[in-house]
Amino acid sequence: MFFLDLRTGAIGKEGVVKRQIQITVNGKRHEDQVEPRLLLVHYLREVLGLTGTHVGCETSICGACTVVLDGKAVKSCTLFAVQADGGAVLTIEGLAKDGKLHPLQEGFWEEHGLQCGYCTPGMILAAHQLLQRHPKPTEQQIRRGLEGNLCRCTGYENIIRAVQHATAKR
Repeated sequence: MFFLDLRTGAIGKEGVVKRQIQITVNGKRHEDQVEPRLLLVHYLREVLGLTGTHVGCETSICGACTVVLDGKAVKSCTLFAVQADGGAVLTIEGLAKDGKLHPLQEGFWEEHGLQCGYCTPGMILAAHQLLQRHPKPTEQQIRRGLEGNLCRCTGYENIIRAVQHATAKR
């Protein structure tokens, strides 16, 4: 059974209303019909197939789902895809260019800033925003900039060194 949502003009099937969204992800424009309740993290992973953004706690505490939306690091597990409509999203898949790692990715590799790697995409994207705001951050600024991202494996020292490595490479 189909119905018409008179408020939005969307046609639904069996009680499911969908909204048209347009999002630029890693420089590529996407247009999709999505349910208003679809989280951005699930849109990226399930609709676009970009599985580098991880689902961790689903409460915004761990930061594994961090992406950059319109220049700001956000937790994609607490944003609906429709809230990103018209925006530009950067995921971990969008950092490397022409097969060359981004300096942050390089830093995490060179300085052993990862162990299991689960938190790494979110850490790198949080650090990316930090470096946009503070191109030469102090250790304290790095620690403050990453405090919304949790790592259970590394003890953070190598992560700090990885960001410092990237700063020196830029």
